[in-house]
Amino acid sequence: MIKCGSVTTQLFVLVSLLSGSMIGCSSSNLSSLPVATPHASLTKNINDYSYLIGPGDNLTVFVWGNSEITGSYTVRPDGMISTSLVEDIPASGRTPTELARSIEAHLAEYIRDPIVTVMVADFVGPYSEQVRVIGEASQPQAISYRENMTLLDVMVAVGGLTEYADGNDARLIRVVNSQQKEYAIQIGDLVRDGDIRANVDILPGDIIIIPESWF
Repeated sequence: MIKCGSVTTQLFVLVSLLSGSMIGCSSSNLSSLPVATPHASLTKNINDYSYLIGPGDNLTVFVWGNSEITGSYTVRPDGMISTSLVEDIPASGRTPTELARSIEAHLAEYIRDPIVTVMVADFVGPYSEQVRVIGEASQPQAISYRENMTLLDVMVAVGGLTEYADGNDARLIRVVNSQQKEYAIQIGDLVRDGDIRANVDILPGDIIIIPESWF
């Protein structure tokens, strides 16, 4: 399972970037990422990715043979859910399967051999798994990561670039083994020129900074 840094690390990165490091900074001396891998032949460790539940996710908890305690629940800001029989079950940061096993353990006090299935709707995910786009995007925002997501997918979600964006001087911030790394990305070539060679794979927790053009 991919872990891309704690919430604290993500907030530190955002604060440092917004404090002025994105003003007048060139990405020409940064490393580049490889072209996005076709999904049919993915070999990178993103294949090991499992979705983690986060605050705001809507969950359906289905208890087989016990429709009266089956229900839909929203994960609270504290990462907990409360079901019909069990209150304050930690949900955030767990996979749906892990949460199902935890609910089964709690329900075993009331039901013999409970079988639980957890399904997720309206995905939000924990902050550490979201992809953030700041700067000269049409709709800067945090996006819920989805498996096999690419830079093109992200740009579609944020509505592309503004007319003042310097897309080819954009940067991608990624935490690798607890170390912050920066990469050059050519969003202008990708979005405005249709150069698919500028498309790169996105990982959970990535931050994309798009500066304003100075001319």
